[in-house]
Amino acid sequence: MSPAAPPALECRSLHKAYTGSRIVLDGLDFALGAGEFVAIMGDSGVGKSTLLNLIAGLESADSGDVLIDSTPISRLTDDAATRLRRQKLGFVFQAFHVLPHLTLAQNVAVPLLLNGMPPARALEMLAAVGLHGRGDDLPRQLSGGELQRVAIARALVHRPRLILADEPTGNLDPQTAHEVLALLRAEAKASGAATMLVTHSEAAAAFADRVLILADGALHAAPLAPLASLKAARDA
Repeated sequence: MSPAAPPALECRSLHKAYTGSRIVLDGLDFALGAGEFVAIMGDSGVGKSTLLNLIAGLESADSGDVLIDSTPISRLTDDAATRLRRQKLGFVFQAFHVLPHLTLAQNVAVPLLLNGMPPARALEMLAAVGLHGRGDDLPRQLSGGELQRVAIARALVHRPRLILADEPTGNLDPQTAHEVLALLRAEAKASGAATMLVTHSEAAAAFADRVLILADGALHAAPLAPLASLKAARDA
């Protein structure tokens, strides 16, 4: 019997406090397996963005470890952490963060070029997110929903182990948000990437396999009843 694959992401006893002794994370433990989609919810200011930043190695915990594919990112040099982010992580943000002077194909190809990989897969990913034949278009020619599709293609193009999505539908209308989240879920599942979605939206969280609430420095399972009807609508 082969050993179980290690988690794509593991947080071990993460502690983080800010000036004034405000504790944000208090010994947080968490693991996310390949292909799993989890949503993190919580009130504003509880530390959701801080948690994402710690996972990405953009901030340092006061103590504890973050492991990406079994590698403790918090113990790497800055250069090594940057290489790990380029290779193992994909990011989807509320503000899209596409480069306005680059074509769609060039935007999606950025992670490939940073990793020394051939850029041809960019066109495949654009087709996968419903933008076939649009590679030469510029971002100004797209709607908000289309721009978020470009962001998803860019996040997945280099086959990362972990996708971090920070309020990716916050600027979209409900129908477009539903379409974008369905696409993100389907493409992440197809690639086997683990996905962490940070959101205030219960409708968005319903796309996840499990929903956790960040409160009092720890993650807690969300009540299932309020999400049941939303999950049913997702699968309809």
